[in-house]
Amino acid sequence: MSVFLSSQKIIKDWIDYNDHMNVSYYLLIFDKYGADTLNDTFKMGEHSAKTTKKSTMMVESHITYNQELLLDDEVDINLVYFDHDKKRLQYKMEMIHKEKKYLASTIEVLALYVDLTERKVAEFEEEKVKIMDDFINKNKSQFKDEDLKFSSKLKK
Repeated sequence: MSVFLSSQKIIKDWIDYNDHMNVSYYLLIFDKYGADTLNDTFKMGEHSAKTTKKSTMMVESHITYNQELLLDDEVDINLVYFDHDKKRLQYKMEMIHKEKKYLASTIEVLALYVDLTERKVAEFEEEKVKIMDDFINKNKSQFKDEDLKFSSKLKK
């Protein structure tokens, strides 16, 4: 069980000399097609960075490479877990092969909410806490909290 975020097709530029997707592009897909989608949902993405000068920055991650991906494969990026404290986000995503349904990769992330003007960690505004809490309440039955690496870093 998980929350669908987006889909992506594996393109030629991401294929390496081993004829499969290079490891660096797994992170790119999770960041651009997973984390950016999530940040937009919570009003902390590109629009927020440009208008309020507040956004998130990844400070730690743990990624697994479970099965290779090839040119033209399509994957779904799903959110498997999400939580937060006053200034941190913790989430885990999975990359699932769209046709064959196998787990290609996972990533768990710890990110900070940052005031870009001061370049310092900031606390979430009440509006954003409500958006995140509503999201958690709506989706928590779909979250899996097994094998999480960063739960002890949230200050609840």
